[in-house]
Amino acid sequence: MEFFHVLTGAFVGFVIGLTGVGGGSLMTPILVLGFGINPATAVGTDLLYAAITKSGGVFVHHRHRTVDWRIVALLSFGSIPASIVTILVLESFRTAGVDYEKLMTLTLSMMLILTSLVVFMKNRLVTHLHRKLNDGNGIISRLLIFRPQITLLAGVMLGILVTISSVGAGAIGAAILFLLYPRKASISIVGTDIAHAVPLTAIAGIGHVHFGSVDFSLLTGLLVGGLPAIYCGSLIGSHLPDKILRPLVATILLGLGVRFAI
Repeated sequence: MEFFHVLTGAFVGFVIGLTGVGGGSLMTPILVLGFGINPATAVGTDLLYAAITKSGGVFVHHRHRTVDWRIVALLSFGSIPASIVTILVLESFRTAGVDYEKLMTLTLSMMLILTSLVVFMKNRLVTHLHRKLNDGNGIISRLLIFRPQITLLAGVMLGILVTISSVGAGAIGAAILFLLYPRKASISIVGTDIAHAVPLTAIAGIGHVHFGSVDFSLLTGLLVGGLPAIYCGSLIGSHLPDKILRPLVATILLGLGVRFAI
């Protein structure tokens, strides 16, 4: 366990506590660009880091009844099988000698850019959707009839993308829920998203353990720094303006996504 691993865990954990964004979105790029860790190991290690650090949040949200377990089940019915299939595909690529790390890097780049756009535009999209619903927009109302099916498909998409890149279970998952369930309270959306992210990242992380792309020494250092930092960040974040924090994180994610793309 190295000091810089602890420091990295603390930095990312602090950002998570401040904004609720930045777990996989920041951790994996930092591990790849800052420490020269290969993408597969960075993704696998970060998935387990996310599963462990978010577990406490599930307990808190469940205790406050801010988790919609029906939605969690719908997402999981899509994401868990998709994650397992994705792991098997990556394993077959590795066995065949295919350089699947390029696929992981490309997917990571796309997910970072998409996450940054989601963080920038989520509030505007949700406000626009609420206005359309209040105006009785027929198309949107009809689409919402198929929410269970769309939620299941969203789970499939998240299962694939999170397993490959470790990005998306948080910010993108929450954005999807905000758009699909616009009348649900924000705290319930966050709680539901976290409750889904934990089993998804855990299953995907265990899959990476299966083919040896998890560095447990690195994971230990990240957790030692990250767990207390998340708590500290959440205390400070409640007193800082969201209008400043979220655009700052989104700009960083956009820059990282472009960096990976080029």
